[in-house]
Amino acid sequence: MKLWVLRHGEAEPHGTRPDSERTLTAHGREEVLRAAAELIGQPLTAIYASPYQRAQETAEIVRTALGFAPEIRTVDWLTPDTDPDKVAEQLVSVSEVLLVSHNPLVGNLLSYLQHGAGHPPEKVSTAGLAELENNELLIGSMKLNGIKHP
Repeated sequence: MKLWVLRHGEAEPHGTRPDSERTLTAHGREEVLRAAAELIGQPLTAIYASPYQRAQETAEIVRTALGFAPEIRTVDWLTPDTDPDKVAEQLVSVSEVLLVSHNPLVGNLLSYLQHGAGHPPEKVSTAGLAELENNELLIGSMKLNGIKHP
C-alpha cells in the first residue's frame, strides 16, 4: 500500500475571506505543479481532497498535470482539524491514493501513521508531498519514504 499526502499550495492570507474560501496564490499554483511532477508515473487510483477551496484547487492542478481521468473525491474528513484516527478509518480499504489536505491535519496524520498517537507532528510546507508505504494500513507502522518540499 502506498499513500501520498499533499498539503495545499500557498494560499491567500488569513482574514481576506473565510478560511474555507481562501484561494491559492500564483506562487501556490507553481508550488503545486512542482509537487505534481513528483507523482508522474505513480500508480494512483484516486485523489481525495478537503472541500476547502485551496485544497480543491490543489487537487485539480495535480489531476490536470497528471492527466488523471477520475474525478476528485471531495470528503469532509480531510479538513484542517480532523482527528487523524478518523482519516485512518477511511483509508482501511484503499491503496495508492493521494490525500490533499491542510495543516495541522497533514503533520498530525503523517506522525500518527508512522509512530501512533502522542508524537509531535511532521513539519510540512505548503505543497509538501509525503509518501508513506506498508503492506497494509497499520497505525504506527507506515514507513515514510520522504517528504518533498517545493
